[in-house]
Amino acid sequence: MEQRYEYLVITIREALIGDAVKPGKVQDELNDKAKDGWQLKTLTAADVKGRIGPGATEGLLAVFERPVT
Repeated sequence: MEQRYEYLVITIREALIGDAVKPGKVQDELNDKAKDGWQLKTLTAADVKGRIGPGATEGLLAVFERPVT
C-alpha cells in the first residue's frame, strides 16, 4: 500500500507591521509543529499581506508534511 501524506501551510511573521522575523520565533513554530508529527518540507521567504494597511511584511511561508494514519 502506498504511503499517503497530508500537508500544512503556515505563514510566520513577527507582527502585522514592520518587524523582521526573529530566529527564535521560527524555531518555536517549527518545534511546535514537530510535536504534532509535522515535518518541515520547505521554508520560503515571502511578502506576507497584513491585515492592516496596503503593504506586505517580510515573513516566511512554511510547508509541513506528515503521513496520514
